[in-house]
Amino acid sequence: MIELVLVGIGTGNPDDITLRAVHALNAADLVLIPRKGPDKDDLAALRRRICDAVLTAPVRMVEFDMPVRDASGDYLDGVRDWHEAIARIWAGLIDAHLPQGGRVALMVWGDPSLYDSSLRIAGRLEAARVSVIPGVTSLQLLTAAHAIPLNTLGGPVLLTTGRRLREEGWAADVPTVVVMLDGECSFGTVAPEGVQIYWSAYLGLPQEISLSGPLAEIAGEIVTTRRRARAAHGWIMDTYLMRHPGRD
Repeated sequence: MIELVLVGIGTGNPDDITLRAVHALNAADLVLIPRKGPDKDDLAALRRRICDAVLTAPVRMVEFDMPVRDASGDYLDGVRDWHEAIARIWAGLIDAHLPQGGRVALMVWGDPSLYDSSLRIAGRLEAARVSVIPGVTSLQLLTAAHAIPLNTLGGPVLLTTGRRLREEGWAADVPTVVVMLDGECSFGTVAPEGVQIYWSAYLGLPQEISLSGPLAEIAGEIVTTRRRARAAHGWIMDTYLMRHPGRD
């Protein structure tokens, strides 16, 4: 029997790792660490540093190269094919390193339930029993960084992606929107009058950046700051919250 444990690691800062996550990593027979190309070596290095910080016993760690998603056709079809390719890699590594069964751990940024596909990919491994260790989410870290509540008084919150914000907009009856997975600064498609934005990148890490204020005034500064940070580090993870005017 293979047990696949998806371990939420928050931002990758060992200070944000829960004790449950520490126990799960130490109980693993194998830890799989993805590599996403030379421009994102920091991401694999962060996972290795977490292991160095929390492992108290030898645990086998195996790195692998993530396949590249084909973005030339339909978005959802491309994502599904990409997930299938990743699942095949996971299955091959598990067969090679744990032929008699055991416990495999995969470290997931934030929490596996929030805009992450690890659970969907794991569902393709029919022979594995999947369990989840929750992690601190970027959503929690974002509101903490700006010292703001997530919701207005009694108000709903929309969690969405940059692509969906561009395509579908932001309904006036939803006072708060949180946008994730946005590589195109989609806040630029929102009518800025009166809107407040709270933007952060590299949440919880030493290079954390946070900007906030009226969207009409700081949208350009966020775009410039984001571009420079990505060039400096080779990667960026950012998210932001926007609030309609007159809401508290």
